[in-house]
Amino acid sequence: MPPQRGQPVLHADLPAEDRFEVSPCCPSKEGPKAPDSQYILNMASDQGQNTIEMRDRKIIHIDMDAFYASVEQRDNPDLRGKPVAVGGSKERGVVAAASYEARKFGVRSAMPSVTAKRQCPELIFVKPRFEVYKEISRHIRTIFAEHTEIIEPLSLDEAYLDVTENIQGIPIATEIATTIRAKILSETGLTASAGISYNKFLAKLASDQRKPNGQFVITPQMGPSFVQDLAVGRFHGIGPATSAKMNGLGIFTGLDMRNQTLEFMAANFGKAGAYYYSISRGIDDRPVRPNRVRKSVGAETTFSLDLLDYEALAAELQPLIEKVWRHCETTGARGRTATLKIKFSDFELITRSRSAGLIDSADNLSGLALDLLKQLMPPTKAIRLIGISVSGFADSEPDDQLPLMFDESDVQG
Repeated sequence: MPPQRGQPVLHADLPAEDRFEVSPCCPSKEGPKAPDSQYILNMASDQGQNTIEMRDRKIIHIDMDAFYASVEQRDNPDLRGKPVAVGGSKERGVVAAASYEARKFGVRSAMPSVTAKRQCPELIFVKPRFEVYKEISRHIRTIFAEHTEIIEPLSLDEAYLDVTENIQGIPIATEIATTIRAKILSETGLTASAGISYNKFLAKLASDQRKPNGQFVITPQMGPSFVQDLAVGRFHGIGPATSAKMNGLGIFTGLDMRNQTLEFMAANFGKAGAYYYSISRGIDDRPVRPNRVRKSVGAETTFSLDLLDYEALAAELQPLIEKVWRHCETTGARGRTATLKIKFSDFELITRSRSAGLIDSADNLSGLALDLLKQLMPPTKAIRLIGISVSGFADSEPDDQLPLMFDESDVQG
């Protein structure tokens, strides 16, 4: 069983260059501080040299360890040390979270429960208690707020914190992360992992390095070299389809991506190409956005051949419906409106929506989506893309870990 009540793994012995220095947010009595140091990041292109000046930010990504499952093991001693899956055990059930004991068997969140049980016959299913998880999450966020007001929740169990300015005046960012993790453990009995870096992309990568119950730092000096050895499939925001496309273009690692021009990336990956170009250089200018709220979640796919037939379109739509519902199921989110997205062969884009109370099951979502599709049959021209999204969530919950719209396993936007 992962550590639940022991001391958090500390990294106080890091060398000085690996401890991000931060400044207190309140001015000193001695007068105003000198401005933070600046990092000059150069982005070369065939059109010339663009220089981007970034503030020396300190970003922490906190990620609770197997959150839902750990809560259940904490509250029920009989579950400790056993493979546990939070979610429904029925045929159409989905794993919302898996304990580390279950993960040894390949059980993962968003996996169909039937598949999970096949991989781990001793798996114990526990019904999710989302109100309990939400209450613990609120408690954890009060701990974050003791250190910074700039908090961007990604889900109930993870968040970004910008500690460039530090309420408590703790001078080292790694010490802030250690303090937060220790207090979470002390007050909730749960462990958390942390990544510390100078931007969101790298902080999230860093938090995966010492799981569970640990933390890792990627400094500005480490960033570019850390990214260059990473397989493109491990980049957050690059799913299997985009990874396969990159591999087909001879791009296998961050270094391969870095060797491409901005024009090449944009030509092959559209708007996302500029983002990939930047992160391959360890650059991510996105700010930590407090109080970000999820507006919708959806999935879409582009066909290799344009389609006209209802049955063929419905067959392509069904896995997207299941993917969106898995997201709703794993997060406890319930929306009111389903929206069908269609892009025709001439790139004309249309949407059709329907609201019907709370969408509370995959069958409910499927019925709405297929009814919307039937209304467009027969189409006036061939269809190249189809998508489905859910919006109008019952609670204004913070943004979660899946994107607003994703193309099968790929992040969009």
